[in-house]
Amino acid sequence: MIRFQSILLILFLCFRVAAEVPDTVKETWGAFDPQAEPLETEVIREEIEEGIVLRYVRYVVGTFEGKKPRVAAFYAFPEGGEDLPGIVQIHGGGQFARKALVRYYAGLGYAAIAVNWGEKTIDQKDDPNTKWLGIPAGFLEPTHHNEVDPDKGTLHEKPHPWNSSWLLYSAAARRAITFLEEQPECDGSRIGVQGHSMGGRLTVLTAIDPRVKAASPSVGGSGYLYEDLRGVPGSARRMPEGPARDLYLKTIDCKEYWPLITCPVMFLGATNDFNSPMELVFRGFRNLPNPERSRASFTPHMNHRFTADNFAARVRWFDTHLKGEFVFPKTPDFGMTLNTDDGIPYVSVEPDQSVPYPIKKVSIFYGYERDPRVRFWHSAEVVQSGRNFIGKCPVLALDEPIFAFANVTYDTGEILPMPAGYEDTSLLTVTSEYSFAYPLYPNSAGVKPVTERTRLIDDFSHGMRDWSLVSANNRHHWNFETYKVGDALHFGPRGASLLLELETGEADNTLAIILTTDQWRSYTGRKTKRYVAFVPVPKKGGNSISLKLGDFSTEDGEVLESYDFVTSLALTPGWKEDPSRFPEMWKGRIPIFHSLRWDGGEFQDRPKPYLSIGASKTDAGASFDEQFQNGIRESIEREEQDRKEVE
Repeated sequence: MIRFQSILLILFLCFRVAAEVPDTVKETWGAFDPQAEPLETEVIREEIEEGIVLRYVRYVVGTFEGKKPRVAAFYAFPEGGEDLPGIVQIHGGGQFARKALVRYYAGLGYAAIAVNWGEKTIDQKDDPNTKWLGIPAGFLEPTHHNEVDPDKGTLHEKPHPWNSSWLLYSAAARRAITFLEEQPECDGSRIGVQGHSMGGRLTVLTAIDPRVKAASPSVGGSGYLYEDLRGVPGSARRMPEGPARDLYLKTIDCKEYWPLITCPVMFLGATNDFNSPMELVFRGFRNLPNPERSRASFTPHMNHRFTADNFAARVRWFDTHLKGEFVFPKTPDFGMTLNTDDGIPYVSVEPDQSVPYPIKKVSIFYGYERDPRVRFWHSAEVVQSGRNFIGKCPVLALDEPIFAFANVTYDTGEILPMPAGYEDTSLLTVTSEYSFAYPLYPNSAGVKPVTERTRLIDDFSHGMRDWSLVSANNRHHWNFETYKVGDALHFGPRGASLLLELETGEADNTLAIILTTDQWRSYTGRKTKRYVAFVPVPKKGGNSISLKLGDFSTEDGEVLESYDFVTSLALTPGWKEDPSRFPEMWKGRIPIFHSLRWDGGEFQDRPKPYLSIGASKTDAGASFDEQFQNGIRESIEREEQDRKEVE
């Protein structure tokens, strides 16, 4: 009997040692109970404005190796509110909790909390704030720790999931749910979570909490980032191979969380997002236990941001699942047919027409570029046939893929107020499933590829449909960008000039035209470069501009040699690109563009842009990291500009 007990004890100790390092998501979170420990909530400040109660609060995240880190947050609710649904808002990288967003949701009848996990100052300089107590987390010192390897201040001295800051941030969000549960004005059984960028990823990590009844991540949280994009060798994010990487992928990567999310999800995305590539988002969606309960809303041509009709979809999603006050459309049925009578594939979309508001527009998009971050999305000409909407998607090459999706925009008939940076809107957009043929040739019997390229880039007959518009209504800060010049149909002929015709409201302006090469293609061994041409726009009214390859150069004076690896073209006032050389802001209204085309040169095949051409990949990881940080910085700067425009 004693020997049997000894064996049991040995087995128990062996199990305990083995279980010290969890290697699944469920094991990782099994030891953390977000409701067990008192929050010890502090109310730093309270203010009431226009019927909204706003509190600056702080609470304990938990006890970790004897330390009790606290996070600060803004909490808001309508004065006198009862049984309110709750929203947890999770900010993104480099950002911080904002009063404006919790006030926004409070104005819509929610009890909302914004968690300041990044540790930056959010109100008055000397306020008690988030304190991680030396545990690597946040954006101050020590800073965010992505991996599970041990480092100075980490909770474990060997690889462990809880060494990663990601879990601490998600723990703070789960404790925010507990906070809402304890508030007398909030109904703790109706809580949603939303987050942007890093906050989008944290939303996915947090959505497996069974108390979450609806989740809405945006431009973050796709998972699968450490795997190559299909057909793009070397495109995965880099992490040293070994047991620590394996542990990270099993316990931290969002791909392991999607199968555990039981609440309905609304993902807000941008088709060219660097942080959650579009196909990876839908790959995650397909691993949801009940994917039919979830939706996506993508803005075409944009990177890391979206438009009002997409944000409105998020708000209406919460209204549907937390209030029961809205009927949300189903995901439109969508399919691609390759073999057709005329050899041109087409897609068919059947939107949900059972909802009590009309369809405003059905848009069908298709593209060829393998890397979704620099893919140009062509707009198909859409024809209605009964309940279906049809769009042809011509193929360029049978050994390359074709991708397609559709957006269905509804007009709800009710203007929804939007937060800063968006115009109020009655519209909402729902995105279809994502279809592709990759590559085409195994299934391409009868498909006839298009062989003729075009010199016309844009005649603007559809306005700025093919462009990403930033500060579109601000005559000093406008920035318009298109991936069209990197598309297989539209890239520049060898030796061609670029012709632009535009109309201005005042004379004596300077325009910056920017050609970016190899954006996000560090896997090729080529670095991203920006070639800029500063162009005088002397006349009020019509102006014609002609630029040769030699007119585009980098800051270091390197001249553009060909258009082969150009990924995007941007138009913006010269002073925004180089205020030291061109200090005068743009005069008059935003210009009207009439034509953009190539002139002269020869149409020739180009090298496959996703393949390395005799270049070393040793600095590819460092190059990607630099691009990632630049992407985050640019997104933050643009969001700040959006807010300034509103103010």
